[in-house]
Amino acid sequence: MEEEAVTLLKAKCSEENYKKLVALNNPGVLDFVEKYVKLCHPGSVYVCNDSEDDRQYIRNKSLENGEERKLAIEGHTIHFDGVNDQARDKANTKYLLPGDTDLGASLNTVDKQEGLEEISGYFKNIMAGREMYVLFFCLGPTNSEFSLPCVQITDSSYVAHSEYILYRRGYEQLKRMGSTNRFFRYVHSAGVLEKGVSKNVDKRRIYIDLEEAIVYSINTQYAGNTVGLKKLSLRLAVRKASQEGWLAEHMLVMGIHGPGKRISYLAGAFPSTCGKTSTAMLKGETIVGDDIAYLRKKKGKIYAVNVEGGIFGILRDVNPKDDPAIWEALTSPGEVIFSNVLVSEEGIPYWLGGGREIPERGVNYSGQWYKGKKDFQGNDIPHAHKNARYTVSLYALKNVDPELDNPEGVETKGIIYGGRDSSICPPVQEAFDWVHGVITMGASLESETTAATLGKEGVRQLNPMSNIDFVSIPLGKYIDNHLKFVEGVDVPPSIFSVNYFLKDKGGKYLTAMEDKRVWIKWMELRINRDVEAIKTPTGYVPQYEDLKRLFAEVLDKDYPEDDYLKQFTLRIPENLAKIERITEVYTRKVSDTPEVLVNVLAEQKERLEIAGAKYGDYVPPSVFRGQETP
Repeated sequence: MEEEAVTLLKAKCSEENYKKLVALNNPGVLDFVEKYVKLCHPGSVYVCNDSEDDRQYIRNKSLENGEERKLAIEGHTIHFDGVNDQARDKANTKYLLPGDTDLGASLNTVDKQEGLEEISGYFKNIMAGREMYVLFFCLGPTNSEFSLPCVQITDSSYVAHSEYILYRRGYEQLKRMGSTNRFFRYVHSAGVLEKGVSKNVDKRRIYIDLEEAIVYSINTQYAGNTVGLKKLSLRLAVRKASQEGWLAEHMLVMGIHGPGKRISYLAGAFPSTCGKTSTAMLKGETIVGDDIAYLRKKKGKIYAVNVEGGIFGILRDVNPKDDPAIWEALTSPGEVIFSNVLVSEEGIPYWLGGGREIPERGVNYSGQWYKGKKDFQGNDIPHAHKNARYTVSLYALKNVDPELDNPEGVETKGIIYGGRDSSICPPVQEAFDWVHGVITMGASLESETTAATLGKEGVRQLNPMSNIDFVSIPLGKYIDNHLKFVEGVDVPPSIFSVNYFLKDKGGKYLTAMEDKRVWIKWMELRINRDVEAIKTPTGYVPQYEDLKRLFAEVLDKDYPEDDYLKQFTLRIPENLAKIERITEVYTRKVSDTPEVLVNVLAEQKERLEIAGAKYGDYVPPSVFRGQETP
């Protein structure tokens, strides 16, 4: 490192903080930090290692500078984002690409040089008079082939505090790796603050440089845009995984507890607000992770790890009946950050669907709030935002799986794909095989939009593997990677689709929230071939007698055959219309679509048309009895 850089870092860091940087013995880290100290011009730099003292320093700073406030329960704090900074900004999240690079029309890109000039202009002197935090984390368990070290630069103590809760500490991990340049980098600034929130959200930018493995984020506080190690890292990891032969996925990982103390691990992909966290947290099962997983092949099997050590979860509808483990963590002393909820005068947080009586007044993301408060357009302002969140450590949960930090990962025997679908898919079904599942359930996953992203709600969108927002390689290549991933695997994982949002023609939900506990148990039995299933044109569905028994055992609930017929009747017109939509996207908008994808969809269409000609548009599962599979 040049003398000028040494002088700059020593001037901005205390002696102790400078020693922490130098002790890493990593020129790449020093160059990275020096570059953005020079550009952002902070008043001071604080370097965090893995010590509890540094973590406490960040906690204290988040309170001192007003990014968080204490709540009534010990360890709980509240953070508010600005009224226009409440969700992931997909429009301004872009890949920085050289002019000769093409990742496909489905990805949001900007010329690299143009983007760097713009973002550098925004970062210039942005931290003047403020403190820059330099932090080190690890994606995946430490001391593992899954480990990916990360360096975060930010001027937001809220972002730093969130990452301390969500990720494993990575200073010592990076130190052990010596002078490696194999780490992800992040630069963030909340920008100019007004009343404690980002002021210039019209200049909000989230740019990803795939070549340099670096993420830039500015003029935003919402964690989905600023906590670089989360979805922004997933974009970096998807590309890295593609180059190295593994998968980086938007997936939960959970242990399903079967007969005789058997545990079968499944991974599952769901778009936001489609039941992902509630599935990972199901009563009676154990959670490895609720959001992002890395999958690798080893010795003829597939293993998965949770990238994170915490949950940045949606609060809406979290209640003591449906979410007892999360509820206990959110209402007991311990480290929890709430965001964009109502805080009562007593310091108690309230969110939508929490099942508690809402106080007459309090403070929320709009400022002082009272029942009947309206916005400038005359619309009622709800007491909490639909996308209000909580940040909590997995280690605080009683149902955390003991294999969470296993450096080898957990053997994964099943994959689940689930979206918000009101009219097509049954509550649960199993694919015929890996290729059929990847194409008809993963690559064909549709979901109706929600409040988790900016834009209109209720629009049906194609979301392959629930990962479309985070795919950083051509989409056809991404799907092909999945198809080939099981090469050399002795027994590929079973693939399932689930749908918790099926409705009748009157708009009434056909399943209850707790019913997912039964669908999960059925999957575990199918993975281990303890029950047979009925073969339909779109996949294997449960036999009525098996579900009736499971409803009684798991939920102590009767399961009328009429419910089964409504839920599992094959809806042929809706399925055919979906195939037409999916085929059109892949043939017209994706230039590198694998040929097998179009063929498998065509085969499914033919099966549906034959069934429709023979049995009509809506076919009960009993028609297909006699086609059970072992």
